[in-house]
Amino acid sequence: MARPRVVIFAPATDTHPELEAAGCDIVLGAASWADPTGDPQGKLVEMAAHAEALVGTSIKGSGINRDVMMASETLRIVAKYTVGVDEIDIDAATELGIVVTHAPTEANWGGVVESTMTYMLTMLKKTRERDTYLKTGGPWRHDDLIGTYVGRREDGYEGLTIGIIGVGRIGSRLSRFLSPWNVRMVGHDPYVSDEHFAALGIERVGLETLLRESDVVTLHVILTRETHHLIDAAALRLMKPGAIIINTSRGHAIDEPALIEALQQERIAGAALDVFEVEPLPADSPLRSMGDRVIITPHMAANNKGAGLKPGIVWGTADVLHALRGEVPEHVFNPEVLPRWRERFEGRSAF
Repeated sequence: MARPRVVIFAPATDTHPELEAAGCDIVLGAASWADPTGDPQGKLVEMAAHAEALVGTSIKGSGINRDVMMASETLRIVAKYTVGVDEIDIDAATELGIVVTHAPTEANWGGVVESTMTYMLTMLKKTRERDTYLKTGGPWRHDDLIGTYVGRREDGYEGLTIGIIGVGRIGSRLSRFLSPWNVRMVGHDPYVSDEHFAALGIERVGLETLLRESDVVTLHVILTRETHHLIDAAALRLMKPGAIIINTSRGHAIDEPALIEALQQERIAGAALDVFEVEPLPADSPLRSMGDRVIITPHMAANNKGAGLKPGIVWGTADVLHALRGEVPEHVFNPEVLPRWRERFEGRSAF
């Protein structure tokens, strides 16, 4: 029997000992953690021919679309080392009987929460401005450097309202971080129960109410048809002039040109972005020249020592090996495919 062909379209490591030890024939794509652009569409189709598995981290140039998946009649799994699956045509995979898996490890999403808190406090407390001011010889203290107090106080200060869009793993953990700060938390997520909101101390509101009332709006959503440009020009017009918006989820959740215009016209106070509609962020992006009104980071909120992609690689590799052995993998993103997948592959080893 031929060795199963595994295409790693966006490698995250230099070696793949578990796949090699299992007897897989490994093909490496051009995308990398440092440059996720990856191979052009035609090259991906060529590499995917006769493959049993496609696996990797993010690929931001060409995606894993229907043409790529149809290049092999034996393809049984597309596995991600990360949470996001937006570069994969999920509908096509399901229609073709291909299982898609992802890796929502705590090491990844927990780091996103901590980064979100860091972005929020950095902007509200003007940490960068204070540091630059003193290092460049400014006189001792200045009213322009006064920060914003976050939580309620006994002297009558009401504190801020934090709006959390998406109350899944990340949004829920963020609410637990914020709870001791005595802030008002409002949230929007149509797929989470009232009981879950209540347990977290989050007031459930509609999206428009959240945008109107929040001093900080933070996005924690996966990318779907519903969340694509969830924050558009109309949504930004609802926000307070002094509000900031944070996006550590997916770049396409915000209409980036609309956000840039809102920032340039000072209709909102600032933005902290770890993700963008085009990655890597183009060199001529206006976001690069907005100074302290924005924080921009290169899609690294989840990357921390001892975490990052390492746990996701373990999950993704295990899912591939399960699928190649004819076993249902653990971290299935499209469970509706499983009846057909079982008919095609269950109990049929590719080794």
